[in-house]
Amino acid sequence: MGAGHRSGTGHRTSPGSPVTCRECGNRVLCEKFSPAHTQIQWTGDAATRCPRIAARVAAGELSARVRSCPQLRASIEDAVREGTLEVPADA
Repeated sequence: MGAGHRSGTGHRTSPGSPVTCRECGNRVLCEKFSPAHTQIQWTGDAATRCPRIAARVAAGELSARVRSCPQLRASIEDAVREGTLEVPADA
């Protein structure tokens, strides 16, 4: 069973598995609910650690509105392929 297992009520009981962006080193907690549905919980100040998000913030965008970056997405996909981030079998 992955890091986020279900309680008796069907809700997830843990925040997810750590994934580190291979470009900037920003660490997030991820949980896959299906191949297309990924939940990301930021654990640091992404606006200063991630150069792509920092550039968007410097251009005037609010950091809370920047959902992700392509390099983090690629790191998450790599984690799924490597088996360190699981997609539930019932997804």
